[in-house]
Amino acid sequence: MSVLKSRPVLRWLVPVTAVVTVIGGGAALGTFAAQAEPSLPPRTAAQLLVDLQTSRLEGLSGTVVQRADLGLPPLAGLVGGDGLTGLLTGTHTLRVWHSGPDRQRVALMDTLGERDVIRNGRDVWIWNSRSNTATHRTLPEHTAGADAPELPATPGEAADRALAAIDPSTEVSVGRSATVAGRDAYELVLAPRDAASLVHQVRIAIDAREHVPLRFEVFADGSDKPAFELAFTQVSYARPDADQFNFNPPPGVKVTEETAGKRPAAAPGKQPTERPDVRTVGESWGTVVVARLDGAGAPDRAGAAPERAGKETTGAPAGKGSTGDPAALLGALPAVSGDWGSGRLLTGKMFSALLTDDGRLIAGAVTPERLYEVARG
Repeated sequence: MSVLKSRPVLRWLVPVTAVVTVIGGGAALGTFAAQAEPSLPPRTAAQLLVDLQTSRLEGLSGTVVQRADLGLPPLAGLVGGDGLTGLLTGTHTLRVWHSGPDRQRVALMDTLGERDVIRNGRDVWIWNSRSNTATHRTLPEHTAGADAPELPATPGEAADRALAAIDPSTEVSVGRSATVAGRDAYELVLAPRDAASLVHQVRIAIDAREHVPLRFEVFADGSDKPAFELAFTQVSYARPDADQFNFNPPPGVKVTEETAGKRPAAAPGKQPTERPDVRTVGESWGTVVVARLDGAGAPDRAGAAPERAGKETTGAPAGKGSTGDPAALLGALPAVSGDWGSGRLLTGKMFSALLTDDGRLIAGAVTPERLYEVARG
């Protein structure tokens, strides 16, 4: 899979930081309309991978719809609000513009206002019309981009991350042809071979002419509907006007100036991004993240499950006082215990997270049994 070592076309996307910043709500949309399959010349999975690697993109603009149905438990205050958790449920619509590596913009338009993140050279603006505030940051010279955030903003960013996982642990095939945003597209299908993975398939719809990812879908085991989906509903490959990347603060806006700080020097023998309290176990689809949380642990030891590996008992129900109270939220999660210890378990369609009483957070897109194995080790 050396063809995946360099994928220029997948780097056109707007930095994902923008989505984490701008999304705080979304417009309710129906499901993407089904269309007849276009008739396209046959192409193999290897040919589609080469298409992704060799394509060149001068510019792009369009509308992206993101939907998530991760099967989170209905705990008051767990999902929603103006932060990252707002992406974990519901539907969100964004406008995106791209014109080279240093000109990008993403905007969320909803009933409560507009939120934008704009990069124009070294200038980065974050604007929130609802609060009438803006933040301006000047990037250091020769900056390639911001640190990669947790969640993707476009089908291209999501595809880039999924393709990086291709190795012997992944079965790659060609799915059905499709029409996405009025464009004929091939479908590349990635299927994990690891039985512990909660991901059944990842499907990437690729523009048949421009070779740009137009839709990205993740399916959980046992489900015929995507648990996570990013798709263009409208796309243009014309280079956007330069004016799209100019930001003039509206009258009365409160502007905060920030200085882009430098990363602290790494300790001898360590990479700059290494953290002693965070590590990973396993690889590819079975990767599990282990983090040490100072002073953390399940907040309520009373009524913990008996010593049965992988067995669950229901903790205190979410109720009054749960919203905004992390201890109460954690206390509403099922208590689990075994020869690895004890703690609280959060599960969804696409992930499992274990917070142990000794202060470890263990999470991944894997079954709880895999988390128990890691906790035991």
